[in-house]
Amino acid sequence: MAQLTVSKLATEVGTSSDTLRYYERIGLLPAPERSPAGYRLYGAEMIERVRFIKRAQRFGLKLEEIGELLSIRERGLCPCGRTRTMLEDKVNGLTQEMTALQRLRDDIQLILDEHLASGEPEEWQCGSGLIQLGRRPNESKGASYECF
Repeated sequence: MAQLTVSKLATEVGTSSDTLRYYERIGLLPAPERSPAGYRLYGAEMIERVRFIKRAQRFGLKLEEIGELLSIRERGLCPCGRTRTMLEDKVNGLTQEMTALQRLRDDIQLILDEHLASGEPEEWQCGSGLIQLGRRPNESKGASYECF
């Protein structure tokens, strides 16, 4: 079986050598064999393992979760059920984040619309309109607002 140095493996999977050493340190990669000179030597099977780790990260899984899936697989079990649960949790979390972002977008758009309707564009020339996103009534000036 071909053996890859850490730099060759990093190049093959599109990551850095430091990342691979970090994965080894936290247990996502097993400790590799060493050359007589002390260089890490990885088997070709590590290419797919690192690609799996990178794909799982793109799906939003944390390294700890990825380690759990790898551990299940190393015990000879199929991690499909646990993977599905993790991905379902990720979808639910993304849905909640999207809802919160939509609310934030709507709030910002409302502030912009209110300002444009007020006919006071000069306040926006220096950016003070942005500061007023968190405005509060200025009681000494009646209904006007002061910037924070």
